[in-house]
Amino acid sequence: MAFKTKKLLKKAVSWAGLFFFVVAAYMLYHQLSQYSLEDIKNAVFAIPSRNLWLACAASFFGYVALSSYDYLALKYVGRKLAPWKWIFAGVIGFSVSNNAGHAIVSGGTIRYRLYTRWRFRATEIIRMVTFSGFTYLVACFFLIIVGYLLTPNHAFGGGSVSKLTTQIVALVSVVGLLIYFGASLFYKKAIIIKGVAFDVPTFKMALAQVIIGAADILLASLVLYYALDSFVHIPFDEFMGVFIIAQVLGVFSQVPGGLGVFEGLFMFIIPGQHNQAMLFGALIAYRVIYYLLPLLVSGVALVIYESYLKYVRKQSLEKLKIFNAEKLRETTKL
Repeated sequence: MAFKTKKLLKKAVSWAGLFFFVVAAYMLYHQLSQYSLEDIKNAVFAIPSRNLWLACAASFFGYVALSSYDYLALKYVGRKLAPWKWIFAGVIGFSVSNNAGHAIVSGGTIRYRLYTRWRFRATEIIRMVTFSGFTYLVACFFLIIVGYLLTPNHAFGGGSVSKLTTQIVALVSVVGLLIYFGASLFYKKAIIIKGVAFDVPTFKMALAQVIIGAADILLASLVLYYALDSFVHIPFDEFMGVFIIAQVLGVFSQVPGGLGVFEGLFMFIIPGQHNQAMLFGALIAYRVIYYLLPLLVSGVALVIYESYLKYVRKQSLEKLKIFNAEKLRETTKL
């Protein structure tokens, strides 16, 4: 591939990150536009302020946990980076992919734009993004198993087909997790795909992937739990089972943010009789706190960072011009 073509391709991928940021913002707008501002305001302010603060804290730490995917990926490729950088890349990447869907593409292009500026090679970024994808996959396997064990029986439907399907999905998750752990213990050869070598993670790292994925879903669930706590009284273990099943199926539906799929499943699965308006209001508040606010903060942070880089580049060019002018004067004198 010619040098100019490679350069053009790199620029296209880099700018695609900003494109997916716009897509994420549009998808979130589309998700919330079906409700009036009054509906959203009422849903949020119906929740006690203490619960709102707790939900916001859970969302903040949830995105920090999500950024740990990047920390593990850095360890996987054997690179070090200042903590603020991998947290910055992780939070922005996930705030985009959570809303735009197709995490490897949307979040991956954001990471490509940032990590190339921090002197990472394209092959390293590909390995990092792929590793993060597997982190989410094995975490899903683990969470499906946990969700299956915790979710009330009626959630799986009364028919034998639905129960059998659920059992098969849970069994596939068990087998997938065992295969992954087995490979981490016994398979030591690198897997080469299109010239890029992927090492199988160590068992310790595979275990860390599951733990980080579980921490991510636990903190995300707390955002909704605190929003619901005043209206719905449900044991936390039952709530977790419902949340996990709805969240995982929402992700695998490939609908951006699991819109509609997550809400519909959650309201169907949750045990007991509840005020549907209050329940749906809490789900709107969850969307605002876990999806809208992180995207807004990430958007502001990205604009500030891009502006700062532009300012630094401009200053560097000015200094270079001054240096060259002085050097030219000295040469002329001689």
